[in-house]
Amino acid sequence: MNQSNKSYRTAFIFLTSLFFLWGFITVLVDSLIPRIRELFTLTYFQAGLVQFAFFGAYFVLSIPAGLILSKIGYKKGIVLGLTTMAIGCLLFYPAASYREFSIFMLAYFVLAGGMTILQVAANPYVAALGSEEGASSRLNLSQAFNSLGTAIAPAVGAMLILSDKVKSTEEIEALSETAKETYLTSEAAAVQSPFLGIAGFIIVLALVFVFVKLPKILQKAPKEGYAQLLRNRSLMMGAFGIFVYVGAEVAIGSYLVNYFDKMGLADMIKNSDFMRSVSETVLGKSVADVSNLAIVGAFVTFYWSGAMIGRFIGAYLTKVLKPAKVLSAFAIGALLMIIISMSTTGFVAMWSILAVGLFNSIMFPTIFTLAIDGLDELKPQASGILCTMIVGGAIIPPLYGKLTDHFGFKLAFFLVILCYGYIFFYGKLKTKKA
Repeated sequence: MNQSNKSYRTAFIFLTSLFFLWGFITVLVDSLIPRIRELFTLTYFQAGLVQFAFFGAYFVLSIPAGLILSKIGYKKGIVLGLTTMAIGCLLFYPAASYREFSIFMLAYFVLAGGMTILQVAANPYVAALGSEEGASSRLNLSQAFNSLGTAIAPAVGAMLILSDKVKSTEEIEALSETAKETYLTSEAAAVQSPFLGIAGFIIVLALVFVFVKLPKILQKAPKEGYAQLLRNRSLMMGAFGIFVYVGAEVAIGSYLVNYFDKMGLADMIKNSDFMRSVSETVLGKSVADVSNLAIVGAFVTFYWSGAMIGRFIGAYLTKVLKPAKVLSAFAIGALLMIIISMSTTGFVAMWSILAVGLFNSIMFPTIFTLAIDGLDELKPQASGILCTMIVGGAIIPPLYGKLTDHFGFKLAFFLVILCYGYIFFYGKLKTKKA
């Protein structure tokens, strides 16, 4: 038993480092987008397709990934995911050399596809490394390190990738043909080097997972797995929970800057010594030197970093309390913060909506583990279904935007209230069944 526990602990450490690294790599890749946009001279529509490629990979590949994992196991699935990510990174080299947007989209889709396979493999594997009761706590802890990676990466990206000035499309067009070609060649090199470095690092990581001994906890899955799962009410309700959670989180995060700007918070921040100093600390610049959007945008970091703090707290709470109860409580917290923001103005409205990020923290890992509870050898396929529903991040935000166009930000929040209301309902339902 002690040997088994030691084996599980070692596997958990390796898996958690993987969560950190893919979070770090994902956001580091995002740091390259400003360079890539100018390198390919993209329209805003084309730039929007980048997000479509990311969420599209989850939608298209999650269920096939679950099917593959049920046949090859978690460990080989992790190696396959890492290898796919490395291939995606290597494809950025010809995309930058030839300045072909279609190759770039393919590269980004392949990279996101590798991440999809990792998500489908790693989440249920961490959940299965021990008792069912501790599954939510383990996954919350692993996801906390994923958030730590996403929190650190922007600073690294700004320092290593975006430290020199990226010219605007207008500035590039003003250059002579020779100067333009020289500039674009240097920009291509600036994109290629980090991607080659990332690809090399991922390959080394894949080799580590080839040779590291991980416990085999997946037997052969039943052939009629998906048919069985689609009839599983708890799983399908959990899948919809993932859909509305990701959609609500991305919808709020995507429109925070516009929401704050609409409330005229930039001038209030300038006139408050404390708030001005917070904005300047985050930006690393005086508020006098940046736009109003940048001044309010600095505070968005608190929304996303709240997820990291909340997951470390959630790893403890879901260990000592029933995970379903914690989920319901956090859903109530999110609902209260949204209602306060809708009902107020100024800094109260701002900090209350930012606090939703803290309550979002435990939702994905807790819904995930509650949904796959008791599914045993069907967990890889169940994970595929759950990860497919991450597509909510591509569907709910535009709906929120449409409502905002017609009714304004505050009334549009009723859409996300419905989302968190469903998560509360799912938590209460699972509490009764526990």
